[in-house]
Amino acid sequence: MPFKANAARRHHIPKQRHRVTNWAEYDAGLRARGSLTVWFTPEAVEAWKAEPRTGRGGQPSYSALAIATALTLRTVFRLALRQTEGLIASVLQLLCLDLPVPDHSTLSRRAEVLEVPRPKAGSTPVHLLVDSTGLKLCGPGEWLEEKHGSKRRRAWRVLHLATDADTGRIVASALTDRDADDGSQVGPLLDQVDGPVASFTGDGAYDRDDVYTAVAIRHPEAAVIVPPRANAVPSEAAETAPTQRDAHLRCIAERGRTGWQQTSGYGWRALVESDIARWKRIVGDGLRFQTDGRQVTEVAIAAEVLNRMLELGRPEYVRIA
Repeated sequence: MPFKANAARRHHIPKQRHRVTNWAEYDAGLRARGSLTVWFTPEAVEAWKAEPRTGRGGQPSYSALAIATALTLRTVFRLALRQTEGLIASVLQLLCLDLPVPDHSTLSRRAEVLEVPRPKAGSTPVHLLVDSTGLKLCGPGEWLEEKHGSKRRRAWRVLHLATDADTGRIVASALTDRDADDGSQVGPLLDQVDGPVASFTGDGAYDRDDVYTAVAIRHPEAAVIVPPRANAVPSEAAETAPTQRDAHLRCIAERGRTGWQQTSGYGWRALVESDIARWKRIVGDGLRFQTDGRQVTEVAIAAEVLNRMLELGRPEYVRIA
């Protein structure tokens, strides 16, 4: 991206059972989030305008880079589209750059089809932590409700996140209607992860056969760490060919649920809950766009924003107890 814009944000503080090993770098990274530095590289200036089309249709004025830059600034500073247009114009004026400014209608229209690059997976197997949360759809403002008496029920959609337990980065995301259950999105989330998966950890909502099947089809060697329900029973082949779920039930019967959590590493799932809390604190708890395509772009850009903020200041810590 051609710019760097960091607002002051809080970050997840490690639990007391961990010891931070780079406090100085971590502290410097947190201070860096309060700085504001914006620059355009010569390559970004050259790529600001879109290349001419070779096929039929109107010629676009702005490249995908320009649209993504504007929408990223909008996410960071929680701006409306017209405010984003004004911010881009003022930045270009301060930098003495003679570049056109995409208007708010162009930003809205291009957001419908903008392709946001997915996070790149590393070469080492990732430990996926998954969870979901609700995002409200922004409805009529208070002034409109008072003037026109709008009584529309506040709608919301479900955001599904998959986080890398080792880096804290969001590696996959999905946005669904509120009627979709968590287990049905395991396949789409795994399809977004290009590299190998070492384990898949989720809460009790993922205790379903199709979840185990979806993980086994894509990553046969991956461990599925999901707490069985309270009334769960072993499978018919538990004695001869036990499944991973059967192994969880056996461990719970021997050590209890607390012992199973310590043995399986289920406690690491709290990190994805921290990512969700960070999302709502930094990005917000709602969706500003109204159509499905624009909302998918909004979510993808928000995930990229959080990942880049995390790179500025993330503690390195080791478990001591």
